[in-house]
Amino acid sequence: MLVTASDGVGIRVAITGMGLVTPIGTGIEQVWESLRTGRSGIGRITHFDASEYPTQIAGEVSDFDPELYMDRKTARHVARYCQFGLAAARMAVDDSGLRPAEMDPDAVGVVVSSGAGGMEEIERGHSMLLERGVHRISPFTAPMMITDIAAGLIAIELRAGGPNYAVVSACASSGHAIADAFEVIRRGDAVAMIAGGAEAALTPLMIGAFCQLSAMSRRNDAPQLASRPFDRGRDGFVMSEGAVVLVLEEMEHARRRGARMWGEVLGAGASADMYHFTAPDPEGRGAARAMRAALRKANLGPEAVGYVNAHGTSTQLGDIAETLALHQVLGERAPLVPVSSTKSMTGHLLGAAGAMEAAACILAMDRGMIPPTINLEDPDPSCDLDYVPNRARPVQVEVSLSNSFGFGGHNASLLLGRAPTDLGKGA
Repeated sequence: MLVTASDGVGIRVAITGMGLVTPIGTGIEQVWESLRTGRSGIGRITHFDASEYPTQIAGEVSDFDPELYMDRKTARHVARYCQFGLAAARMAVDDSGLRPAEMDPDAVGVVVSSGAGGMEEIERGHSMLLERGVHRISPFTAPMMITDIAAGLIAIELRAGGPNYAVVSACASSGHAIADAFEVIRRGDAVAMIAGGAEAALTPLMIGAFCQLSAMSRRNDAPQLASRPFDRGRDGFVMSEGAVVLVLEEMEHARRRGARMWGEVLGAGASADMYHFTAPDPEGRGAARAMRAALRKANLGPEAVGYVNAHGTSTQLGDIAETLALHQVLGERAPLVPVSSTKSMTGHLLGAAGAMEAAACILAMDRGMIPPTINLEDPDPSCDLDYVPNRARPVQVEVSLSNSFGFGGHNASLLLGRAPTDLGKGA
């Protein structure tokens, strides 16, 4: 039975499951080991011949077999980003012990987002149109290319009949998806939500388009050193693919069924820069407003924040703007709060980045270890915070902040808490 809107005041939202398909591993333990040891997932592009491109490196998912997570027919007829999304969702639901098919159909919903959707399928369909004519376009092209189909596929396969949609806000997409799922549960429209992001945009057009923006690293001779947030020698972000999905659940519902809890969503904030299509507000004002909104939602002050997983993309402007935003929010404590960018290892998962970094926060709190910012060898003087350089740091954190900022000035901040010790926690 769903809670009613009137019951929603004070509802707490636990994280009871996680699933990850990333360039640094698949599954919780593989990903955590890479984060803990500072292992990069960046290499030469193998999806297509990128030898003539200014950027020839990316974070690819390797050794992924979609038929481990879906039947062969489904795998053939859905986009790669949907394959990733369904795989991560299955892992997350299995990890949570939730059984949506045995529940009220309205009890479990899905908000799984993508920034670009089925780019590979769009490009393939367009090539078919030009080369062989309209009648040779696959009838599966339309559903494979749109950004909501991962959420729809997950609902079909896992029998989750509650609120179902995708949020598209570029690199903030999955941060907003988790924020929305949090609010859906708090207002009583579902008892659990499958939430996160999926992306598979390592295609000739996407890589070429971002090359033309001069937004990506060109450190082709040393891929694992290319993503270097807050370092003086950074020269752009590294594009990656993958999916990360969380199961959010009304805490009392999770407690009654004896679920293990990885952590808690305490608050979420969103804002717009109102500044530029691609560049951040140089003073970080929009980002700061999103962080303050997340704290306000949780009724917490900035002194509660023990760790920040930064958006930290390794771009010249973005890293400085986020540093300034953190100074505005954290005040005098800013230099004392550990901040790291796990994009230094994973690269930038675009629409799945926010979920990836929320999972990193949850694991950091659960394991008592903050992941490092690798490749931080020559700190930029304009980036003057404690970025946990190169080695993981043992610290017990109770509250973490995860930031995601997207082209268009879209900002999402998630405030996440360590699992309540009296109600169960991650293993």
